[in-house]
Amino acid sequence: MQRNYYQEQIETMPPEQLRALQSEKLVKQVKHVYDHVPYYRDLMDQKGVRPEDIHGVEDLHKLPFLTKNDLRDTYPYGMLAVPLADCVRIQSTSGTTGKRVIAYYTQHDIDLWEDCCARAIMAAGGTREDVVQVCYGYGLFTGGPGLNGGSHKVGSLTLPMSSGNTERQIQFMMDLKATILCCTPSYAAYLGESLKERGYKPQDNALKAGIFGAEPWTEEMRRDIEKSLGIKAYDIYGLTETSGPGVAFECEEQKGMHINEDHFIAEIIDPDTGEVLPEGSRGELVFTSLDKEAFPLLRYRTRDICVLSRKKCSCGRTHVRMSKPMGRSDDMMIIRGVNVFPSQIETVLLNEGYAPNYRIEVDRVNNSDTLDVYVELTPDQFSDTVSAITAKERALAGAIKTMLGINPVVHLVPPKSIERSEGKAVRVVDKRKLHD
Repeated sequence: MQRNYYQEQIETMPPEQLRALQSEKLVKQVKHVYDHVPYYRDLMDQKGVRPEDIHGVEDLHKLPFLTKNDLRDTYPYGMLAVPLADCVRIQSTSGTTGKRVIAYYTQHDIDLWEDCCARAIMAAGGTREDVVQVCYGYGLFTGGPGLNGGSHKVGSLTLPMSSGNTERQIQFMMDLKATILCCTPSYAAYLGESLKERGYKPQDNALKAGIFGAEPWTEEMRRDIEKSLGIKAYDIYGLTETSGPGVAFECEEQKGMHINEDHFIAEIIDPDTGEVLPEGSRGELVFTSLDKEAFPLLRYRTRDICVLSRKKCSCGRTHVRMSKPMGRSDDMMIIRGVNVFPSQIETVLLNEGYAPNYRIEVDRVNNSDTLDVYVELTPDQFSDTVSAITAKERALAGAIKTMLGINPVVHLVPPKSIERSEGKAVRVVDKRKLHD
């Protein structure tokens, strides 16, 4: 089988060589941050650790953590590690709560980020012969610029579509014979639905692969998208704080995402104690940026819950793999004392034959939590009688209770009645926060 690597020597580097490279870079990066970021220097001083105490990866645990709150507290320039004149771009998080997080980039930072995205595209089978349709948002959001730059590095024809305008997306996809689609999984599902409505079959498009990220999605949703678009769907992971998409990506094995370990060190910690956990443990993902010049974060807590694996991969890449995030340590819902992740509910819906268009509403009535799940019916399902729909609501509520251990109220609603997302899908409305 033809192997697709963008930087084969690095991507297949022997693990011991990779660790030595990480150690060498880490020593330099810690000194860079200590010398140029007073905020982090203070954190290190408070912990009684100095750059000369860090000799390699084995000393990483001595360094203090950074959180999103630290980034908000130092807004806008407090974490900048180079003169502003050396920066050529910013990107920013969506800013759903509090101040936005702004990440800064030198040209070198952008080049390395685009290399990471190029690796992801080639791992999905991309070559210079491909037509890459990028439907992630452009502007402050990292999705569009990252995959756009990665596609250029590969040498593919790049369609910088940005998000939305589905009619135009479909026109360009069909007319220009796009072969690789890059967008959020919820928008990919919507494109599949929209193509079907217009009478297209999966085999009518030229797509062979999709690179989807920026929001949680389940294996069931992957299979749904693969079927509706006639493609192989690959996961990609990243966050603005560490550059953007391309921190990790899937290969053809589709059994976890390879983290670009020459640029990032990954750790799994206990989210409550901060203790570093052994390989194979489920916990919170922490990243250290080894090459970032402008905005280098050491031991940044992502809040994403996952597992790391160094099991040998058939693709030949030696970099550690992370599982699909299993939820987040900070936005996990606790309902009636039970830990609930939206992905668990989505898994049930897809297993029971429903489309992944849903909304979860949590509220508190008379000091008791309520859980309402609104699920959109397909036109075929909606043709059922009222009594049949009521029976389906009961059956689905039972299946969700089996998964979660708590009773939800299920509402099966008409087709198209739940707002579609062209960016990150808003799946959860927690009204309890409004009462605090």
